[in-house]
Amino acid sequence: MLMRTDPFREFDRLTRRLFEPGTWSRPAPMPMDAYRTGDEFVVAFDLPGVSPDTIDLDVDRNVLTVKAERRPAVTGENVETEVSERPLGVFSRQLFLADSLDTEHIKADYESGVLTLHIPVREQAKPRKIEINAGENSRKEINA
Repeated sequence: MLMRTDPFREFDRLTRRLFEPGTWSRPAPMPMDAYRTGDEFVVAFDLPGVSPDTIDLDVDRNVLTVKAERRPAVTGENVETEVSERPLGVFSRQLFLADSLDTEHIKADYESGVLTLHIPVREQAKPRKIEINAGENSRKEINA
């Protein structure tokens, strides 16, 4: 079998392995999408290969913190890794939530490697109509 060797590729691979994986003190970022649908905000985080029991979700005042850890799939004494391109380690993301969001009723689902959060809008922040009394005989409604 004929193989090409590239010493710089190996050096680059080793450098990436040393500096890219996240640790608890320096977590790697995780990609996300966020959008509003109706009366809730939806945030989806990509966490493929992460076990649900390694996901940590915290809310402190208006700061939402998501931490997750991807561990090696196979470990042991007789295991010799040939290729490792998927990042391992700790991933973290913080979001600053507006006061108009209800952090007490966040729902979280994890399916097919995607963590999806549903954050409802507070009742006080939803649009509503205010009735104005303009004298004895006339009433006018204004959208607020």
